[in-house]
Amino acid sequence: MSRYLPFRLRRVSLLMDKKAVALLGILLVLVAGVAVLSLGTGDMAIPPVEVVKALFGAGEGMHELVIRSFRLPRILLAVLAGMALAVSGAVLQGIIRNPLASPDLMGITGGASFAVVSFYTAFSDRANALTVSVQWLPLAAFLGAFLVGAVVYALAWKGGVTPLRLVLIGIGLTHAMQALTTIMIIFGPIYLATQVHIWTTGSVNGSNWNHVTTLLPWVLLLVAFVWIGARKLNVQELGEDIARGVGSRVQRERLLLLACSTALAGGAVAFAGGIGFVGLMAPHIGRRLVGPSYGALIPVSALIGGLLVMGADWIGRTAFSPLEVPAGVFTSAIGAPYFIYLLIRSRN
Repeated sequence: MSRYLPFRLRRVSLLMDKKAVALLGILLVLVAGVAVLSLGTGDMAIPPVEVVKALFGAGEGMHELVIRSFRLPRILLAVLAGMALAVSGAVLQGIIRNPLASPDLMGITGGASFAVVSFYTAFSDRANALTVSVQWLPLAAFLGAFLVGAVVYALAWKGGVTPLRLVLIGIGLTHAMQALTTIMIIFGPIYLATQVHIWTTGSVNGSNWNHVTTLLPWVLLLVAFVWIGARKLNVQELGEDIARGVGSRVQRERLLLLACSTALAGGAVAFAGGIGFVGLMAPHIGRRLVGPSYGALIPVSALIGGLLVMGADWIGRTAFSPLEVPAGVFTSAIGAPYFIYLLIRSRN
């Protein structure tokens, strides 16, 4: 029996791996199940059945208020941020052909953080209110992320990009961005210091529907664009010589994919802060499940990333109640040892 499932729609023809399709279904169910459990957990415990009723407008008034107004925007933002970071990491690993590449380790997240803090510092009035629309925030984060990503790649290039050089330059620029971010906090409004301290760790606390509606089209369009260009990523991983031999415009496609990666990371950082190691872990887990082909890896990594951030936020919100631990603390606690393991494995 063939392992591929044909799909045809007018001029579009695809072959879908049956295993990948089944895994995507399982991950979707898992994401939905964890979301329902997270929606029902908190100071007001709500049974899963009542959660589902409230989502469809058939629940009690208080349940609908708590779920729709407070918990649902937070969970949706966590899923979107996790998807964006995971796909960003997968793209970076593909174009650089380095399993250690991820937006936070290469300084891209730090560049986005610096841009966001600068945005708040420049456009906040004396009443600590933004003088421009928050919808400009992802663009500012993208510009900061893209600039740092381009600098890291340029400095790491020396007849090719080696993992050690890339990691060292990325870590160096990450700390440089942290220093610049601290300077902006000092010169910025006082209220920003406390917020940024929690935000840079990575937290979706305080999320609202305005954040969700701003980030949703940003993430979905970029993820769809990257998925459509999955063949370009597959070719990029073969190396420059082979890619050119099959007719690929290597530098042009690499720049375009890098722009997509930094835009995704920037959008996630703009509203969820510097959640670490998701862009490293999710693509690696996805490769173990569906293999290296980006046609399946992109959507699988996206769901795994959303699941990681949502699960980390759920634990941080409920495990130490009434205290709340930022989601980035848990992703870093898992991701740091995993990064060391990958570094040791690829030391040669």
